[in-house]
Amino acid sequence: MKARFKYRIYPTLGQKYRLARLFGCVRVVWNDSLACCQEKYKSGEKKPINSELQKQFITQAKKTEYREWLSEVSAIPLQQSLNDLNQAYQNFFKSTQGKRKGRPVKPPKFKTRKSRQTARFTKGGFKVGQHKVYLAKIGKLKIVWSRELPNVPSSVTIIKDSANRYFLSFVVEILPETLPKTDNSVGIDLGIKTFATLSNGQKIDAPKPLKKRINKYRKLSKSLSKKAKGTNRHEKARLKIAKFHAKLKDTRIDFLHKLSTEIIRENQTIVLEDLNVSGIVKNRKLSRAISDLGWRQFRTFLEGKAEKYGRDFRVISRWEPTSQTCSSCGFKGGRLDLSIREWECLNCGSKHDRDENAARNILVAGGQSETLNGHGGKHETTAKVAAACEMSTRRGATAR
Repeated sequence: MKARFKYRIYPTLGQKYRLARLFGCVRVVWNDSLACCQEKYKSGEKKPINSELQKQFITQAKKTEYREWLSEVSAIPLQQSLNDLNQAYQNFFKSTQGKRKGRPVKPPKFKTRKSRQTARFTKGGFKVGQHKVYLAKIGKLKIVWSRELPNVPSSVTIIKDSANRYFLSFVVEILPETLPKTDNSVGIDLGIKTFATLSNGQKIDAPKPLKKRINKYRKLSKSLSKKAKGTNRHEKARLKIAKFHAKLKDTRIDFLHKLSTEIIRENQTIVLEDLNVSGIVKNRKLSRAISDLGWRQFRTFLEGKAEKYGRDFRVISRWEPTSQTCSSCGFKGGRLDLSIREWECLNCGSKHDRDENAARNILVAGGQSETLNGHGGKHETTAKVAAACEMSTRRGATAR
């Protein structure tokens, strides 16, 4: 299987200039080709094949007066840019035809210099050294090796984020590492006040980096709004906000990585409830809190690490009444308001914590139970695998 390894780099002033020129050339080739494809569609013609685009907007464009500066950078990132454009169109076509699982894919968009900048080198365009990495027509970049590369990389992508930080992302072929088997299984109920409640009763709080620094963000945002666009003061204010968001993201990703790794190492089977995150964040009262948690990123980490370490990762349907069902007898008590955190079963009299009860039901719905039916009674719960393409939600539905 393939994995990415990301490292921080520190280019010199001259290398930053050459990287800016490279990002600009990659962006121009992408935008010229995309404009050509859109014109072809408007006139009723088919999209040109990838080889024709590369010949027209790279090989022939270098010979023209307006694009002769394309020859000042390596041709490999330019070719990879058009390969990415071709792949983006294929994903869009398959999505519209129903051949691609997951959320609908939108057509490719034009790139701007204000967003995140990337350029990819394949073999022949880079060389990995002990302390530096050489990129064609860029030079040797100083890199901080936070961990060793497990194998020879097949490609490397240089990234400049909105906070003006530079990274190298290597694609490396690795062998799945199977962890020792364990009898532990866990169901996970995700929430807002408590990030995750496990079926064993453990509750995990999220760092919520934005909530803790919301006053600082408002101050920075207010300062940016007072600056005239295009001025140096506006750029300095924008950079402060970009660095602020980068710190929030690093804090959130670090927490999610550590938690997902701990859960994967301690449990053989992990069951998670499918949540319509894109639908829930449309609720203006919950959007900021949910975005600050990173539910979708947490599921992605669990899924990827389960495949890497040989664990069983399962997802149950979002319509499973996990919060309404008694985990002791299986009695359905009806819909509960979000303000109700504890309740008593009318059938067996068991007292439940809302989140702990939901986590146990999630584990049972995933096919993991200590008894034949998972509740000690005649109630049966079947496992339902959530459809990845299911994006809509019922009117008035709220997060559990």
